[in-house]
Amino acid sequence: MQLPIYQADAFTSALFRGNPAAYVPLTRWLDDQQLQQIAAENNLAETAFTVPAGHGFELRWFTPGEEVPLCGHATLATAHLLWSELGFIDDEIHFFTRSGKLIVRREREGEGERLALDFPVQNIQPISLGEEYTDALGVAPLSAMEVAGSNDQLLVEFASADIVANLEPDMRAVARLPYKGVICTAPGDGFDCDFVSRFFAPAIGIDEDPVTGSAHTYMTPFWAAKLDKPALKARQISARGGELDCELNGERVIMRGRAITYLRGQITL
Repeated sequence: MQLPIYQADAFTSALFRGNPAAYVPLTRWLDDQQLQQIAAENNLAETAFTVPAGHGFELRWFTPGEEVPLCGHATLATAHLLWSELGFIDDEIHFFTRSGKLIVRREREGEGERLALDFPVQNIQPISLGEEYTDALGVAPLSAMEVAGSNDQLLVEFASADIVANLEPDMRAVARLPYKGVICTAPGDGFDCDFVSRFFAPAIGIDEDPVTGSAHTYMTPFWAAKLDKPALKARQISARGGELDCELNGERVIMRGRAITYLRGQITL
């Protein structure tokens, strides 16, 4: 069996920046073990797979270690590749996922375009942290919140962007925390944005994710309330870096960004 495979850098307009994701378009679902093996072989933060469904696509995402319920950058990369490589015509793509229906729209800007992800808000609730979190991250946070109804994601607030930029977590200690991902955020002073972030997920095989779209579905309402503004400019200040324009629209978060194709290839199974 031979399958097409593509790779694109998301939330950037320049190669070798943003967050790389692989995309494998399918006509039918392979078994879960094969999907996981392909993702592990790619060894990227995410590999996306689609199967046509009505006027849209069923969409699933896999890290090298497991399937995840939501991924922003791989959704952006998939939509970009459907338009740029696979001949999709409509200016709106509907994806059917474990997190409900996700929509990506193509917005033209002069001779270029941005893609707008339309995702549901993820609500967060404050929690208290023990000393093991300061030990793992190396700096005491101002506050912490977890995604409501799930212990998968922890949002940790720090006093300044410089603190977040200079974090050097103990990845083994972070992996032992009871969360699959820990995202660290602060006001964007000095970085020409409203807020910055970094995302650490060694428990699922990703020491640091370059740009994490899904995390902005709870950081956007957090910072929108804190800064009293619905439209926000965000930067993920990993080594590769990435940029998002975020907008809180009721119970939805709109995340705008760009993507660029890096690879076209073929898998032989």
